[in-house]
This record gives sequence, structure tokens and C-alpha cells, in this order.
Amino acid sequence: MQPVFRFAPSPNGFLHLGHAFSALLNAKLAREAGGILLLRIEDIDTARCTQSLVAACLEDLAWLGIEWHGPVLQQSTQFPRYCAAAESLQAQGLLYPCFCTRTDLVRAGQGQKGQKRDPDGAPFYPGTCRALAPGEVAQRLARGDAHALRLDMGKALKRLGASGLSCDWVEQGSGQEAVIRAAPERWGDVVLVRKDCPASYHLAVVLDDAMQGVSHVVRGRDLYAATGIHRALQGVLGLSAPIYHHHALIEDEAGRKLGKSIASRSLRAMRAEGVSAAAIRQSLGFIPP
Repeated sequence: MQPVFRFAPSPNGFLHLGHAFSALLNAKLAREAGGILLLRIEDIDTARCTQSLVAACLEDLAWLGIEWHGPVLQQSTQFPRYCAAAESLQAQGLLYPCFCTRTDLVRAGQGQKGQKRDPDGAPFYPGTCRALAPGEVAQRLARGDAHALRLDMGKALKRLGASGLSCDWVEQGSGQEAVIRAAPERWGDVVLVRKDCPASYHLAVVLDDAMQGVSHVVRGRDLYAATGIHRALQGVLGLSAPIYHHHALIEDEAGRKLGKSIASRSLRAMRAEGVSAAAIRQSLGFIPP
């Protein structure tokens, strides 16, 4: 079977050198494996991911010399699929509504010495709404209270264990293939359906990788720990697991990951300054075949 890779940027800003590195690495590995490269636009956040930014993303990738196979998949067109998957998980009793606001979550962690945190450093969700009485839940839902849907991680892992399924994954990012022991419980009850969107990143990415037949997921090291969540979801949804490769991140002079929040210089700004696509590829260690 032909290997399938994918580059999946989120266009909530212009692409920068970090995106360029990941796109070029995906293209290189796909070529070396005799596979194909897909392009997916992860724009479930339709407020920040505008169509003008999507167009800019496609333009920048074409300028960089990235070639992809087939049509571009935009996650904003896939909401019905995500809703169907969430309904399936709800029917299995694996999701529960969470009415907590950001303020509630902050207060839950106040005054706790050595507060537990998830791998991203955010306060660990204490399962507040998982403990709500069914009657209260029904009343609040009937009232139309805003809510997200969280995965009952303990129940999901118990089900996987009873089925003899593992959350471990095959990692090739170190240059040698290794089996990584996943620990999705470190994340607690993650949000799978946001209050403002039919899916979270975790649910959408797992469903799309499976639907598109992605065999190799090559992405930044910042998503390494989150792979445990994705493996747990693949297990409860009955999806196969791709091979993973988590690459090093491109950082600025201060050692910070490039990103919109720190106003990292964009590819199009560099292009406007006269920097060529060839110079960018060479600076990132990629020489055209």
C-alpha cells in the first residue's frame, strides 16, 4: 500500500519558517518513501481561520515549491462527520457535558498547593461536571446552558484495557523506530466538542487522518505528548494507528517556538523583502531533488 503523508496547517495567521520546515520535511519523507503528500487545512476555528488566510497559505506553499496530491481538505467542511463521531461516543457513554467556564476552571485550581497540570502545563481538569447528578445535567441541557463535551478518560481507558487494546505508538522521529508507551491519563478528561465548535483539534485530527488513509503523521515535537490522546481515541473509535514522527521545532533567537503570538516573521514578509524560496529551503536544510 502506498504511504500517505499529510501537512495540516491551521491558518489563523500567515505561515512562518516553522510551517515551512514541517511542510518540506513531509514532502521529503513522502518522496523518499514512494508515497504521496496530502494538504489539509485545519480551520475548525472559523472565526480566526478566514478564507483569505487559507488562500494565503496555499499561495505560500506553492511559492515554496510544495506539491500535494488531490484536492485540499478543509476541516470546516467536515463538521457533520465530527458530530456523528461525537454522537457515537456519547451513545457509548464515553462523553459527558461540561458546563464549566474559564473562570470556573481557574477557581478550581486556586488555593491548591502543587496543583496538578496536564502535559501542556494547563491546570488538570478535576472532573467537576462528571460528578453532576443526571437530573441536574438534564435540567441544564434543557435550559440551553452552554457546554462542551469531555471524554471520560478513565472509562475510555478501562474499555480499551478490557478489549486488550494498547495506546502505545510507533515513533520514527528519533531516526530509529521505537514503540512509545503512551500515558493519555495525564491529560484527564479532554474536551472533544467545544462550546463554539462541533469538534476539538483532537477529535478532528484523528477522524481526518483515518478518513484520508494517512499512514505517516509527521508533525512538531510540541504534539508528542498529545499522541497519547489520539491513540486512545483511535482505540475507542475503532481506527487504525499511523506511524508517528515528531520533529524538532524551529525557534527564534530567544529559544521560543515560532508562532503568531510572538509575531514571528512570516514567509510572505520574507518574500516581500526579496528572500527567495530556494534560500529558505536551503536555510532549513532542504536541497531540491
